[in-house]
Amino acid sequence: MEALKFLSDDDVKAMHEATMKVMSEVGIIWTHQPSLDILLSAGCSMNGNRICMPADLVMDSIAKANKRPQIRGRNGTINKLGSGELFFHNLGGARDVFDARTGTRHAATVEDCISAIRVLDALPNCNNVTPFFTPPDVANEMMALHMYRQTLSNTTKPVQGPGIQFGHDVKYAVEMAAVIGIQPHELTLSLSPVSPLTMHDVAAQAIMDMANAGVIHANLPAPTGGATSPMTITGSLVQQSAESLAPLVLAQLINPGCGVIYCGRLGLLEPRTGLIWGGVELGISSAGTVQLGHYYGFSVNVYGFSTNAHTLDAQNAFERGLNASLPALAGADELSGIGEMEAGVMGSFAQMVLDNELAKSVHRQRQGLSADADHLALEVINTVMNTNRNYLASKHTLKHLRAGEMALTKLAERNSWDTWEEKMNRKQMADYAADEAERILKEHIVEPLSPQQEAELDKIMLAAEKDVVKKK
Repeated sequence: MEALKFLSDDDVKAMHEATMKVMSEVGIIWTHQPSLDILLSAGCSMNGNRICMPADLVMDSIAKANKRPQIRGRNGTINKLGSGELFFHNLGGARDVFDARTGTRHAATVEDCISAIRVLDALPNCNNVTPFFTPPDVANEMMALHMYRQTLSNTTKPVQGPGIQFGHDVKYAVEMAAVIGIQPHELTLSLSPVSPLTMHDVAAQAIMDMANAGVIHANLPAPTGGATSPMTITGSLVQQSAESLAPLVLAQLINPGCGVIYCGRLGLLEPRTGLIWGGVELGISSAGTVQLGHYYGFSVNVYGFSTNAHTLDAQNAFERGLNASLPALAGADELSGIGEMEAGVMGSFAQMVLDNELAKSVHRQRQGLSADADHLALEVINTVMNTNRNYLASKHTLKHLRAGEMALTKLAERNSWDTWEEKMNRKQMADYAADEAERILKEHIVEPLSPQQEAELDKIMLAAEKDVVKKK
């Protein structure tokens, strides 16, 4: 199916040209001297405390990057980004858990952190797993490593992330990945520049460490339109692109050819509350990010299942449906947010299960329609009309049911009112999702790491704790 365009080719080119002007004339606040030395020696210049990167250097860096990285899980699964497939992964870093049974929320526990990964491991349409909840009582300097450690033991799928802040995160994440057989070029790490257009010293050092290690860079700018970026979506996309490309330039100067995923997490300001808005504009922003990233040839990762909703209600359903469909139809390579609620502050096990179903329907949307002879079915129509049979008995019907002409869901209610009321006790889709999440947690077994691997991971974490304490 041909990708849906929200921007004309001329619009995308104009946004590219505006991005180059931001990077070469406006510049990015950057004070980390070791990385500045590298950038300045490559032809960049300073505008006060802002580094300005010439367009030819930016484009040369884009050309050198590996734009089709592959992510591998310890079960051997390889996600080939940029292959035309759409991959889904979950929200990362939620603070709270929504309990679909009681309609209440609580701060995530260590058990919740582990259970979330186990549920995601079981969901067939969650293709890679990001550490979901932030564990309690963990120092900020060790947060990413604790999240990554928990994830490695509880999924065999490719692991996306974690989001990092510090250079030491890179060193120990690479060591932990090696324990399960994952090489640096198969490992993604995410780092967020600060909007607007600011690269703090610790982030610049982390970019250098990522490049030296050879990991895949999934830089995650997250501007808020109307607050930390322009109110206009295209203006914010230009700034977001500059924030994504600036660390790429540094990385390619250090390690030409290291892997890059073009990411964007643009949200718009809800002026009545001051929070991030999760309406249809978020889906449009993600679709625009896809087009701009594809202009440069990158595989693109954007928001998908995003909502401001606090419960599994109608708002939740229509916001995440729109925000997943629009970038998917625009040709996104990865969509994030399985399980996300309350604009990323909260998550839910039932929501993860619901999003697994939604992902299946999104895949069906992207499949589109076919008008070849088999799908036009003239021979089948003729046979049915000449034999007074119906289509239920046709092999053609069974063939295309099996081939996925319909995205049959396990959770949606398809009975009559009487059956639903009398036999199903008026259960709704969210009830079935909660049932399924509970079943997974009771029955799903993740292939365990060996005792030696577990011991080695614990040893690495202990070394990291000592290293961080020493630095502090």
